Amino acid sequence: MPINYLRRLTSPARTELSNRHLGRSLAFVAGAINAGGFLAVGQYTSHMSGIVSALADDLVLGQAILLVTGASALLAFIAGAATSAVMINWGRRRHTHSEYAMPLMLEAVLLLCFGILGSNLEGHRLLFVPATVALLCYVMGLQNAMITKISRAEIRTTHVTGLVTDIGIEIGKMCYWTMAPGMPGEQLTDDQISPARRKLLLLSSLLLMFFLGGVVGAMGFKAVGFLATIPLAASLFLLALVPLIDDLVRH
Repeated sequence: MPINYLRRLTSPARTELSNRHLGRSLAFVAGAINAGGFLAVGQYTSHMSGIVSALADDLVLGQAILLVTGASALLAFIAGAATSAVMINWGRRRHTHSEYAMPLMLEAVLLLCFGILGSNLEGHRLLFVPATVALLCYVMGLQNAMITKISRAEIRTTHVTGLVTDIGIEIGKMCYWTMAPGMPGEQLTDDQISPARRKLLLLSSLLLMFFLGGVVGAMGFKAVGFLATIPLAASLFLLALVPLIDDLVRH
């Protein structure tokens, strides 16, 4: 990829195009982590609705160990999002080029460690499974908070329920505008319809990239195990590298 393109993807100066390209890339990574993580530990790690529901079930059923594991996963996701916000605000106050790249670099380092050490720790499953779930939830929170802040809450890469809901809303808008009779003297223009079409295309592409990432992540983990996370870490490293180098050169 050209250096300037990589610089624009995580630059503090945002454009709609760079937000979309970055969002699609991160949706692919999130889907791969989520599906691969399920094969690793038998639990999806971006699905906070499911984790909170499981917490309620485990509390009622008296499953103390599962309750602690679920609570740890939820707190890890929150901690990841909080870490991302701290990093971004720290970089913003200091006018760095890498305010959005820093959370991605941290995510890359954590995934790299997970990929290298995961196979060596798998034998200690009593501690390994809860720690893995917490780590992957932390990573998901880190990434989702970053893309939420960078796109002003327009894009989320791990929250598929929200994506599907928004897709339904945009389809409903377009159906209404197409089929409903207009008010007297009212005529819809392309300026009213085109934004809905663009948003529907964006949301659909994010959903598709999450799905494709899930397929690739599941296939990769099935083939090579934990090492499948190393290419994901490398892609995040590449996305974050140029702004970090810019800051090093500046200082």
